[in-house]
Amino acid sequence: MKSIKTFVIVSILLISFQNTFAQEKKQMVRLAKLVIDANQLEPYKAFLREEIESSLRLEPGVKTLYAVSEIQNPTHITILEIYADTVAYKAHLKTPHFIKYKTGTKDMVKSLELVETTPLLPNLKVN
Repeated sequence: MKSIKTFVIVSILLISFQNTFAQEKKQMVRLAKLVIDANQLEPYKAFLREEIESSLRLEPGVKTLYAVSEIQNPTHITILEIYADTVAYKAHLKTPHFIKYKTGTKDMVKSLELVETTPLLPNLKVN
C-alpha cells in the first residue's frame, strides 16, 4: 500500500513538472498597449526604435517586436511581442537595451496595458 501511495505521489510530481516545463517552452505572445505623452512622442519613438532593433538583432529568443500607432490617435501605440518562450521573455527584461528603454521612457508613458494572448496559429513562422 505504501509503495502505491509513493508511486502516485511521484507520478503527480512528474506530471506537474512536465506541465510546468511545457508552459516554459511554449511561445509567449502578447500585446503591449501604451499611451504616450503627446509632447514626448518623438523622443519615445526614438527609444522604441533603438530597443526593438537591438532586441531583434541581439536576442534569438525575441521572435517579433512590431509596433504600430493609431492613425486617429498617434500617441496610442500597440506592440506585438512574440518570444520563443517565457525564458526568452525573462531574459529580455534583463538586457541593457531593454533597461535603457524602460528607464528612458518611464516619464513618457502615460499608461501601459499588457494583454496576454493565446496564439490562434502557434506554428506560424515569424522572422
